[in-house]
Amino acid sequence: MDDQPQETARHRGPVVLRGARMHEDTTTDQRLLDSRGPTDWVHTDPWRVLRIQSEFVEGFGALAELPPAVTVFGSARTAVEHPDYAAGREIGAALVRAGFAVITGGGPGAMEAANRGAKEAGGLSVGLGIELPFEQGLNPYVDLGINFRYFFARKTMFVKYSRAFVCLPGGFGTLDELFEALTLVQTRKVTSFPIVLFGTAYWQGLLDWLRSTMLAQGKLGEADLALLHCTDDVDEAVDLVQRSQLDVP
Repeated sequence: MDDQPQETARHRGPVVLRGARMHEDTTTDQRLLDSRGPTDWVHTDPWRVLRIQSEFVEGFGALAELPPAVTVFGSARTAVEHPDYAAGREIGAALVRAGFAVITGGGPGAMEAANRGAKEAGGLSVGLGIELPFEQGLNPYVDLGINFRYFFARKTMFVKYSRAFVCLPGGFGTLDELFEALTLVQTRKVTSFPIVLFGTAYWQGLLDWLRSTMLAQGKLGEADLALLHCTDDVDEAVDLVQRSQLDVP
């Protein structure tokens, strides 16, 4: 039997696009947020509400029976041979052994590493993907995957179904999720929610700036800085997550 061609694909939410259809220049989020162009948005935006609603319904339905889970963030650009990939893989496995499912953004790099570690350890590996112009789909180690059109719907799922965040070295996306989580904890929108930064050499510059600039100028308090835990030890990271769950009913 001849081998079938492995054609690349692009996801638009739950929709898979191949061939000429995959070369669209814009994403759903961009079309929603971009205020330039004709005024037909007056007529189309109300209908977008139904699509947004469907993403929440789909996410809540798929994840409702999820066991206690931890989200692992990190760069999609992390190479397989990089030490951060090995760390992500180890963290995913350690979280499973501690009784947690593992959630990631479903992409390559550090996200793939955490999903891979969870799957290899026999646990539940979850990926919450997002429609992007350069997106490649969910990594092959995801057991339960959902593709979202809208970042804000996806972010809700990360927070709602996670007991903690572990952040491996990453870029803007990782920082976005990190600071959103910090804001939610600081304002008590979520409780008993540890945020662990893994990789002291990578994160120390950020922590130093928070202390020397934001704290020094009164933009933060000591209690705010205490919301962040930084470590290079996988067992310590998992222990921080586990200890926080003692207060969760």
